[in-house]
Amino acid sequence: MRYGMVIDLKKCIGCTGCALVCKVENATPPGIVWLRVIKHETGKYPQVRRVSIPLQCMHCAEPPCMEVCPTGATSKRADGIVDIDAEKCVGCRYCMVACPYDQRFFLAKERHYFKNGPTPFEQIGYQRHQEGVVSKCNFCAPRLEKGLEPACAANCMTKARTFGDLEDPNSEASRLIRDRGGYQLYPELGTNPSVYYLPA
Repeated sequence: MRYGMVIDLKKCIGCTGCALVCKVENATPPGIVWLRVIKHETGKYPQVRRVSIPLQCMHCAEPPCMEVCPTGATSKRADGIVDIDAEKCVGCRYCMVACPYDQRFFLAKERHYFKNGPTPFEQIGYQRHQEGVVSKCNFCAPRLEKGLEPACAANCMTKARTFGDLEDPNSEASRLIRDRGGYQLYPELGTNPSVYYLPA
């Protein structure tokens, strides 16, 4: 079992709905963005092409973040998810430097979205986040335990995201990678990410 995500760049319209639902599902404070969408342009006028590329933790099979963590706070689960134990994290941020995808975030101090203080939603949601530690996408592990897909995949309006077991050759995720030429970002680094992209 190795969980992975396949993102179809032909279907992705760059609406950033995945980033929004990620923030809501995980109640991440300002400045903590576990999922973001960047725009990539190629060509020269008038033959210009723009592609939206969603980015999140790649849940690498060979995670460099785990190698540099001095306390063992970063670990890889049996299902391939790379996770952080906030109780072990000392906030050294070595993992942030080691991550080639820039997908780890440090909460220096709790901040709120409105100047009047935390909303009821923030009061409840922020209990999941500790100051002075690093956090990141965990493929919505609490949702997986309930038999649900990650929030970004479940709520993608164009169905551009497919979540599944990369080690199962019959899974939809594996089929898409095989049939559509799915690729990883920076394969030359040897991290073997669990997030694949289908060409636009």
